[in-house]
Amino acid sequence: MTDATPTPATDAEHAPDYDAMTRDIADVPAVEVITTVAVHLLSAAAVNLGLDKPDSEHKDLDEARKLITALAGLVTASATEISSFHAAPLRDGLKSLQLAFREASLVPDEPGQGPGEKYTGPVFS
Repeated sequence: MTDATPTPATDAEHAPDYDAMTRDIADVPAVEVITTVAVHLLSAAAVNLGLDKPDSEHKDLDEARKLITALAGLVTASATEISSFHAAPLRDGLKSLQLAFREASLVPDEPGQGPGEKYTGPVFS
């Protein structure tokens, strides 16, 4: 009969190599990290706006507002660091989300009061 309990040597063999993982993260350019985070925020906000499919069960405007505001802050703060080549499409996506939020709201925010507009300024169609 064998003992199924892992031995310390077995645990060490399967443990993640944190030094290697840290080096891998260090090799990723900042622009890639920033744009990846922005795309995740864009996607999550779109789902919370119900843009993923008609009659989405995931629609949550409060969550969408938070995500759009976070995205606006990130895009605005990082635009000069990541260049217009990367920032322009993120700004376009952000504006689309802000307009979709305004359309989805039963009581639309005043211009300049919508999600992220304290960073981007008022958004008009």
